[in-house]
Amino acid sequence: MSHDKSPEQLVMDKIVRMANQIATFFLSQPENVRAEGVATHINKFWEPRMRRHLFEHLDRGGEGFLPLVIEASALIRRPEAKVGEGVGVGLDAAKGAPGGKGPGAGESLSEPNIPESAA
Repeated sequence: MSHDKSPEQLVMDKIVRMANQIATFFLSQPENVRAEGVATHINKFWEPRMRRHLFEHLDRGGEGFLPLVIEASALIRRPEAKVGEGVGVGLDAAKGAPGGKGPGAGESLSEPNIPESAA
């Protein structure tokens, strides 16, 4: 059985599907936390190789990505970026979110990425 798509295209399809699933979840949240929520999730949980694929696809036009993924990409750390850059990572994560949230306020990094007021 042969596939119509190359292994690279299958990987890109999976990246698009996963990013869109994250964005779809955050579309149910208040508008002011959506893009940052998507970016924080990807910065925290996607390994550099996955983020590299995301940006490769975005750099080629980003076909198939929801608009929220494209909006959030400005806040996602590119794999070649220095560690600690990007929203929700490094010093940004350590200082915590406005309102006393985040590890700076003793909150676990394993808790949901949604502000309590938005839930």
